[in-house]
Amino acid sequence: MFENIEFANPEFFWLLLLLPLALLWYVFKRKKETASLRISSIKGFTISSWASKAKPVLFTLRILTLAAIITALARPQTEDISTRTKTTKGIDIVMAIDVSSSMLARDLKPNRLIALKEVAADFIEQRPNDRIGIVGYAGESYTKTPITSDKAIVLNALEEITYGELEDGTAIGMGLATAVNRLKESKAISKVIILLTDGVNNSGFIEPKTAADLATEFDIKTYTIGLGTNGNALTPIGYQRDGSFRYGMQKVEIDENLLKEIAQVTGGKYFRATDNESLGEIYDEINKLEKTEIEEFKYYKYDEKFRPLIFLAGALLLLEWVLRNSVFKSFI
Repeated sequence: MFENIEFANPEFFWLLLLLPLALLWYVFKRKKETASLRISSIKGFTISSWASKAKPVLFTLRILTLAAIITALARPQTEDISTRTKTTKGIDIVMAIDVSSSMLARDLKPNRLIALKEVAADFIEQRPNDRIGIVGYAGESYTKTPITSDKAIVLNALEEITYGELEDGTAIGMGLATAVNRLKESKAISKVIILLTDGVNNSGFIEPKTAADLATEFDIKTYTIGLGTNGNALTPIGYQRDGSFRYGMQKVEIDENLLKEIAQVTGGKYFRATDNESLGEIYDEINKLEKTEIEEFKYYKYDEKFRPLIFLAGALLLLEWVLRNSVFKSFI
């Protein structure tokens, strides 16, 4: 009954300090009104001792009545808060992910592609109010999922993305152009591409600079990420007889100048991730740079709980009046 109760006017509880004073006054007054009479015999007297002793019940009822009224004046109530959010600045994001064989390199744990998918999943979950799409590219490119606000679909598509779906190679221009194509019709105030690669553009029929110019034309900001350690990394270099990859140490080559130029032309920023931790930090920074403005409306509903106390006070007052004019009438 008293769960989650708050008081709108708790200052009225100061009046409760009057109750102990009233109790002291009553005790003092009762002593003055009580007279003693000594007689040799009480034969012929009819004395109702229990009624005389129970007379303080009337004062107790009056004290309880005052306590109930004071508590009611403090206005006990419960509060129900409902919220509604309104996105005032939506962002459409396309993540262009390199899925070439080099993304299976083991300089990130357990490899570059799996590490990226884990970090990207966290990023997606932190963008509940944005639409997100995924583009995969290697020697060619394709749309894994168009931009959508359904995060379950996006996360599922990210989990399914893997090496082997496309011809091997690194077509950065193709990946960027496909991402631009997904965003060019967007009505969002802000449009962003996050393009990640671990190599050098070596295939595709669209030049990366041409794709960057297209992104600029459609006012699409591009963040580029170069993924790979400095130096050499354990990378797939061929196949075993059973069809699995054979790994060997190879020099990590990333066209950082190209990635920096794409970011600069489109108004974005270039990042270099050399391990799992720095990759996570990069996505955290992009998450902070691209903020969605959200307006939150709160609605407060108050349920007043003073009425039962008023009824209780009235009932106690009525009971005191009835007892005073019936059981205790001859003792007042």
